[in-house]
Amino acid sequence: MTVASIDRLFTQGSLQTTGNQTDVAISGDGFFVVADGDKRFYTRSGTFGLDRDGNLVNPANGLKVQGWRAVTDTNGQKIVRANGQTEDLVVPVYSKIDAKETNNVRYKCNLDSRSAIVPPQADARIRASAAVTTNIDVYDNLGDTHRLTMTFWKTGFNQWTASAAVTGASTPITLDVPAGGGQTNQNNPSSRLNLRFSPDGKLMAVSDASSPDEMNQGTLAVNANYRVEGDPAVRTIRLNLGEAGILSGITQFSSVSTTKAVEQDGYSMGYMESFSIDNSGLITGVYSNGTKQAIGQMALAVFTNNQGLTASGENLFEVSNNSGLPNIGPAAEAGRGKIVAGTLEMSNVDLSDQFTDMIVTQRGFQANSRTIQTTDQMLQEVLTLKR
Repeated sequence: MTVASIDRLFTQGSLQTTGNQTDVAISGDGFFVVADGDKRFYTRSGTFGLDRDGNLVNPANGLKVQGWRAVTDTNGQKIVRANGQTEDLVVPVYSKIDAKETNNVRYKCNLDSRSAIVPPQADARIRASAAVTTNIDVYDNLGDTHRLTMTFWKTGFNQWTASAAVTGASTPITLDVPAGGGQTNQNNPSSRLNLRFSPDGKLMAVSDASSPDEMNQGTLAVNANYRVEGDPAVRTIRLNLGEAGILSGITQFSSVSTTKAVEQDGYSMGYMESFSIDNSGLITGVYSNGTKQAIGQMALAVFTNNQGLTASGENLFEVSNNSGLPNIGPAAEAGRGKIVAGTLEMSNVDLSDQFTDMIVTQRGFQANSRTIQTTDQMLQEVLTLKR
């Protein structure tokens, strides 16, 4: 007897939950890419962990998982560009993230059109009683928290006026509509804004109360300028009030006023406490200050002929002339399967079928041995008859 061929089964195995966040499995086609220096290997085994330097590795052999690290874009955001040469993935657990100053605040609220009109000559107590106030915490460049307050009061039909204040500011806050020259009047800086609405409740324009600057197209955003103690530099926060003529941001309907600044982009210093891996292999760090940032993305490889891969032991394979070159890219794209974190792929061998095949083969051998034994007995009888 001879062995005709040895064929590997690259079909999908069942996934078993492990609860370990660095254990990953591939649901679909593809191989993880691991490296020993410049040498690349490919495997379906996703039993990974972190070494002392934070490298994502296979603990059994120290091979480093390949992918793409996050980079900082022009807006200061961490993004992953899943192209080009892969590199070792590093998960900097307990690393520090610097504080980020608040640059943008977005508003989404309603000003009740039924509110009473406050005359311009009205004193502060009357304005305060009729005002609508919204608060949100913002951060300076050191990560200190400041409370930004916007106050709105109705000054005419479809007309509102707004002022702003920031706690901890060394000078009063000024509001600048970046229209016209785009500069705040240094001699008479504006501390108020005028908001003009259409009869159907849409925000149409925003203007300085003390200058002719007005915005009535596109995004209606104003700059809030202030200083903090110990820092002579002017800090600026861009206040996004909505889109001109579109029901977004601040509106004016006959409904109870809502006071909400929905988001701001600053945060204090924090430390990375945990991380997660999604179906595309993107690794996201979770920090103690509540922020999340991309760290990197795992790479998957697919081949034209999986059977052509050369086995290297320890569930590792290498490229051969018969396998074709690897097509490396993110998971869930171009025929590559998705990544399932916290699970491992079990063996795709059906033990019941294998045991059945073994029994059938064993019975075949037994039948052949019986045939030989019967033939031997017949020959023995022939020899006996001759005597």
